[in-house]
Amino acid sequence: MKKIILGIHGLGNKPPEKVLKKWWEKAIREGLKNAGYPQLFFKFELAYWAQYLHPQPLSPKERDKKSPFYIDSPYMPNSATVAGPPNKFRQKIFSILEKEMDKIFLKKDMSINFEAIPDLIIRKFFRDLDIYYSADYRDNDDMMFHVKEAIRNRLAKFLNRHEDKEILLIAHSMGSIIAYDVLARSLSDVPIHTLVTLGSPLGMPIVMGKFVKEENLPFMTGNKLRTPESVRKYWYNLSDLNDKVAMNHDLCDDYDENSSHVHVIDRIVYNNYEYDGKGNPHQAYGYLRTPEMAEIVYNFLTEGRNRFTLWLDQRFATLKAGVGELF
Repeated sequence: MKKIILGIHGLGNKPPEKVLKKWWEKAIREGLKNAGYPQLFFKFELAYWAQYLHPQPLSPKERDKKSPFYIDSPYMPNSATVAGPPNKFRQKIFSILEKEMDKIFLKKDMSINFEAIPDLIIRKFFRDLDIYYSADYRDNDDMMFHVKEAIRNRLAKFLNRHEDKEILLIAHSMGSIIAYDVLARSLSDVPIHTLVTLGSPLGMPIVMGKFVKEENLPFMTGNKLRTPESVRKYWYNLSDLNDKVAMNHDLCDDYDENSSHVHVIDRIVYNNYEYDGKGNPHQAYGYLRTPEMAEIVYNFLTEGRNRFTLWLDQRFATLKAGVGELF
């Protein structure tokens, strides 16, 4: 079966689809190279949904930093892949805070406590998330849809186009909420070999409470959310301890395994993204090139492959890279 890597981007306005897709793929290849893995050919596609919230994309040609279309976090290569071990004390403090937040904002049945407060937090700090849950969208046929319905349907159709392939699905930030929405609600029955969530807010009690509030969910075990049934082999959750969006680094505490015994594997990573002298531990490119992500990608691409087909892949990838450098 052919393999493919699919991505879902996160919050905020984005560069045009072709540019963002190219930058994601470059970051993945950079990670493989920095980790010492041989070049392999792979197909990558990006589920682009920014146009529902931001009709005009960011412009790579914009040089005015005050312009709303200036790209302040473009893809930039960075070879600094080695970092010290994660701060265990900081990690322990976050784990304690996470449990206390759950007690404050979630009831035992996973419904939201003090509902007005979480909604206020979403509106103030997560504009796109607020729009996702509350706004409407008018399509080209002048039909009105809830934004979340339009985005979910787009991702479901995107996944269905690749139902004949083995899929590694990478979801960053709010993209992980959309991915979970689609997979857990069985809006797409396409099997996912490996799911990777990067800088994910899925552990926020506000987000989990929203899942439960919407409807009687078929993806709960008792009073606990669980891994979507369509995820067949692995669910990896990568987070940087300095990433404020992924404050809950232990999704394994919040999501049970599915019937295939797929459970969340949490990994603390170092996101080395930096631009113009400023770091951003939430940026997708930094996550995509971590050694941990490279290992996941390499294992996915090589699983079940014989030496001859891997050799052909390496030769083709080397040739493609050489041709790309000429243009």
